[in-house]
Order: sequence, then structure tokens, then C-alpha cells
Amino acid sequence: MNHQHARGMRGPRSKLIENGAATLSEVELLSIFFQRGAQAGSSIRFCDQLLSRFGGIRPLLSVDSTELMAVQGVGTARFSILRALPELATRFFEATLPVGVAIRSPADTEQFLRAKLRDLPHELFCCVYLDNRHRVLRFVEMFRGTIDGTSVYPREVVKEALAINAAAVILAHNHPSGVAEPSQADEHITRRLKAALELVDIRLLDHLIIGDGNTTSLASRGLL
Repeated sequence: MNHQHARGMRGPRSKLIENGAATLSEVELLSIFFQRGAQAGSSIRFCDQLLSRFGGIRPLLSVDSTELMAVQGVGTARFSILRALPELATRFFEATLPVGVAIRSPADTEQFLRAKLRDLPHELFCCVYLDNRHRVLRFVEMFRGTIDGTSVYPREVVKEALAINAAAVILAHNHPSGVAEPSQADEHITRRLKAALELVDIRLLDHLIIGDGNTTSLASRGLL
């Protein structure tokens, strides 16, 4: 890392106030949470070491707690900050799809589902149930484990939809491998669910597959 920030007159806080958070590097952004008083140099060096050790911000914020606490300089206060940051980010994106509010755009749905599913180590199959105005009625984590014909039950998806009087459903599940391409099993269960929902006059709007940094819409692929 170029340590000119540590030697310069302006620290990350001043840069953020003057130019906005988007102008700061990951090291500078993270150091703001650890900076004490006006001296930014030591917090920047510490954060630079952390990010280098774990290979970036996402690996750092998702690393095993025992491994994180073993790092010299990470006491309970810094550990708490590093654990609180990803949870705060998740809750921020969850707020893009509140219950009772109409979905404004596909991007809102994608952000919400990525916040929920992106970093899970296992597959999770979820449903977003909507009314006839596409207002969110409920988000439900339906099935956990490998997504195939034996682990996803259309009757349970339909049962929940009827119980809350849903008019439409958006399906989603994650691929822990990070690859968001639909498998044959994904396409098969999507067709089964669409057929089951159509029998009770409920529309299947989309099935989103969440990968590592990208999302695939089966509707946009013409698979619905």
C-alpha cells in the first residue's frame, strides 16, 4: 500500500466529509471505524494489514471468529466492529424491500435477495410473496439444502401463497459456488412450481439465482 494517506494532512474522515465516501479506498473506509482522535496513520496501517492478510473486505468480514480474534491487535472492541459491519449492511439492503410496499424495480428485489443469500455456505430456497399490486406480503425461507426435485415441494409454496392470499411469487435461491448459472434441476423445479401456482391462479414472476457478485433471472432467460 502507498502510505501517503498516513503521512498527508488529510485523514479519511476529512476526505469523506469533503469529497464523499465513494472517493475513499477500502482501507480508508475501514480505518474510519478504528480511528481514535485525529491520528489516522495507525488505523490505516492496521486496516491495510488486515485486508492484505485476508485478501479483501468480504473475506475479512466473513472470516471465522476464532481466526479473527487470533490476529494481533484485534481485541473485543475491534472484533465487535468487524462483526457488526456486515450485519448492518445486510439490514440496510433488507430495507429495500419492506413488507407492504410495492416493488419499485427489479434492482430492489435483487439487492434484497443478494443481501439475504449471497454469503451463505449452504443453498437456501426462498419465496417473496406479493399481492395483486406487487406489494410485498411476506418473505419466506422455504427450503434449505441442495435444490432438486426432492428438496423443494411445490405444495408448500402454494400452501403459503394461499394462506396469505398472494397473487404473485418471486422465487430465489443461492449457489454457494458463486456461479449463478441455472442448472437443469433449477429449470425443472421452476417449471413445476409455475405449473402448480397457475392451477390456483397465482403468477410466478421470476426465479432469481444469486451467485458471488452476479444474479441470473430465469424470466430474462425466457425460462418462465
